Amino acid sequence: MKKYIVELTSEERKTLMDTIQAERMAAHKRQHGRMLLKADQGPEGPGWKDADIANAFDCTIKSVERLRKRLVECGLAVALEHGNRGAYRIKKFDGVAEAHLIATACSSAPRGRSRWTVRLLADEMVSLGIVDSCGKTTVHNTLKKTNLSLT
Repeated sequence: MKKYIVELTSEERKTLMDTIQAERMAAHKRQHGRMLLKADQGPEGPGWKDADIANAFDCTIKSVERLRKRLVECGLAVALEHGNRGAYRIKKFDGVAEAHLIATACSSAPRGRSRWTVRLLADEMVSLGIVDSCGKTTVHNTLKKTNLSLT
């Protein structure tokens, strides 16, 4: 049982046809457009099965399922784009947390240490309650972005 059913309106169908027939268009947009037209379960669509679409377009069934899901959840414009867009992670450090990190890195090292390490800074940010969790890579990337060296 399909969870995401593609039923294109005549306007969406026309947009996809224009995309496919455009003189200059990215290949992935043309292919996604063709796949969506074949997946159309509406009265004017052929209503192909995912396996048939995958065979015809030399991709996996999962790719077809993800394309249908993107169309239903996000709309036609997003479905025509690459599937890996918009999955960016939210930054751990906002401006205030970055300021605390830099201030801590510039302060004197903890007792028994000659200098701050990225692991110590990460643990310190969590112990101060500035962030709920933090890894050494996050601290490293933040310090690198601000051109701050721990040496």
